[in-house]
Amino acid sequence: MSTDNLILTPEGRVKLEEELRYLENEKMAEIGERIKVAREFGDISENSEYDDAKNEQGMVAARINEINHILSEATVVDVPKRSNKVSIGSVVTVDMDGRERVFTIVGAAEASVAEGRISNESPVGAALIGHKKGDKVSATGPTGREVSMTVVKIEH
Repeated sequence: MSTDNLILTPEGRVKLEEELRYLENEKMAEIGERIKVAREFGDISENSEYDDAKNEQGMVAARINEINHILSEATVVDVPKRSNKVSIGSVVTVDMDGRERVFTIVGAAEASVAEGRISNESPVGAALIGHKKGDKVSATGPTGREVSMTVVKIEH
């Protein structure tokens, strides 16, 4: 993920802070305990439990560093309470060929397609920014196919 112009919603910042507290306090303590127990088995050179715990410790430490970097570099944007235009933080309902889809526009650090949270930098997210209810919008999707949609509803 690029760290240029990192954007977070206030909700996204809170979620990252909660994840950071969990990883630093609970998860690292749990892994430390697993390492301690695995060391008690003796020779750690052929101890898969020890290796697994050390690998997980490294991955968790990397995620902690990533979250700290995001929190220190990101700009937290205020979500407008009343606006008739799509912006970061907007929940947008669009009509795509007769099928309604709902997206929440967020910064890249918060994006999760499975949760309907799309980045303002994604083709669809970038295309929706600044549009109003009733606007017809098109974007090139991830497969290279042109996607056409109509903004049905905007919530903040």
